[in-house]
Amino acid sequence: MFITVSGQKGGVAKTCTSIHLASVWSEQGRQVCVVDADRNRSAIAYGIRGALPFTVVPVEAAAKATRHADVVITDGQASSDEEELRHLAVGSDLVLLPTAPKARSVELTVELAQLLQRVGVPHAVLMAKVDLRQPRAVIEARQALRSFGLHVLSAEVPLLSAFDKAETQGLPVSLACDDRGRSDPRRMAGWSAYQSVAQEIECLISKPLSVVSRTTNPLPLSA
Repeated sequence: MFITVSGQKGGVAKTCTSIHLASVWSEQGRQVCVVDADRNRSAIAYGIRGALPFTVVPVEAAAKATRHADVVITDGQASSDEEELRHLAVGSDLVLLPTAPKARSVELTVELAQLLQRVGVPHAVLMAKVDLRQPRAVIEARQALRSFGLHVLSAEVPLLSAFDKAETQGLPVSLACDDRGRSDPRRMAGWSAYQSVAQEIECLISKPLSVVSRTTNPLPLSA
């Protein structure tokens, strides 16, 4: 599988999603490689802090590093440049677009998805950083995205401090500890979410181009 995780801005859980999907598939016994194509090298920095069970390499080293991988996940550059996006996305089985349930994040995701439609690459949206105390915001975000014909994954990733702790420690969230070295009590909610995301992605990839957004008459987004 070749997955590209992309977004127009930082802070949408792009690197977190790349690392955790890789962790899930690695736990299943697959050979996984994460390619860091972001100029900030966020995925590489994540990996250096700890001991991830897979390889993280810069995009310049991707050709050799991915040679024997079962799964290749590219942590893409946050960009709206169509040519740059084309280079990253062409050849991917799926481009995954994490987005927070906020109006501006949804707007940028729609803009990026429209670029992907022109390129003709299968893509889907992942609701991330979901505050479970504000279910209405998630419902409205999903409705807005679907009104533009975008495929939104059923699985969603909750907003958890355990993800921040995991990143600081360079570990998957399933191994996250609190400041006293104890297992974070909510870590498994985050891990279970990414397990569901991984399973759903595999189901989508098995369908020929069915995740490419259909052309619709979009409804205006409201703040």
